[in-house]
Amino acid sequence: MIILSTQEMATLLPMEKAIDLVAKALISASSGKAKLPLRHAMEVEAPNMLGIMPGVMDDPACFGIKLISLYPNNPAHGYSSHLGLMLLFEKQHGTPIAMMNAGLLTAIRTSAASAVATNLLARKDASVLTVIGCGEQAEFHIHAMLAVRSIKEVRVVGRCEDKLEIFVAKMRENHAGIGFYSSTNAQEVVRGTDIICTVTSSKEVVLKGAWIDEGCHINAVGASIPIMREIDEDVVAMSSLYVDYRPSAFAQSGDILGAIETGRITKDHVIGEIGELLENKVRGRETQQEITLFRSLGIASEDLICAHSILEAAKREGMGTVADIL
Repeated sequence: MIILSTQEMATLLPMEKAIDLVAKALISASSGKAKLPLRHAMEVEAPNMLGIMPGVMDDPACFGIKLISLYPNNPAHGYSSHLGLMLLFEKQHGTPIAMMNAGLLTAIRTSAASAVATNLLARKDASVLTVIGCGEQAEFHIHAMLAVRSIKEVRVVGRCEDKLEIFVAKMRENHAGIGFYSSTNAQEVVRGTDIICTVTSSKEVVLKGAWIDEGCHINAVGASIPIMREIDEDVVAMSSLYVDYRPSAFAQSGDILGAIETGRITKDHVIGEIGELLENKVRGRETQQEITLFRSLGIASEDLICAHSILEAAKREGMGTVADIL
């Protein structure tokens, strides 16, 4: 087995590569070329949970499981909210072949999926980005959005002013030439925004439909279990809605389930999966005024294809630590 450090993973999987890989993973999911059991979340001590995500892929031929703790209050103590391990196996004999940081893998593949959706759905002239949240996912989403659109201005919304200012200062240093602005009030900064990414662990709504301009594209990434909400029912109902995987969206997206339960939408409101859009099986954006929404839950094929790519690159570069554990 090869064990990869966080730094090695970051070196071996640049964002541009991750975006290409995740696009393939989304197609695999939509075309039935991957086995994707629904993510299971087990309560540890509220609000903390253990997430379990297994999956099998045909191309690349591998299977694995992601075990990740979800501790929403961790950032206040200097820890990531997502901590855990990704274990990768080969298919011929079922041998475990790699182990790596599941938190970093989640941050990379989630933001890459948002980038795939944004590249397909956002207006080509989109230049103003608002990110609601200022944690690890926010950092990776900014990087991912810059990879697919010519962003000139980034507005970052956070609840804690001190943490927000530290985050924005870091982003200014990492992305010279981009205007970065901070606010604790999402309603004030959402107006005039072309792309919005909600990347919080909030149980309460952080984005309302009444705030959103025509022509906006939204990536709703947080709220990974049914009891959580980031966007209100107006956002869901007023948008052309796309998901990564229907089974998980209809089982675990509180935003979508809530709108269905109140009769605001039916399941047919989902235009399609991003994998279907990549293969031109469903329509994409049709007008400049249309509001588009990608509701991301995350799927195991994204983790598997990225982990496999990291492993193959590590072999080529002679990176990682070999551990004979069997």
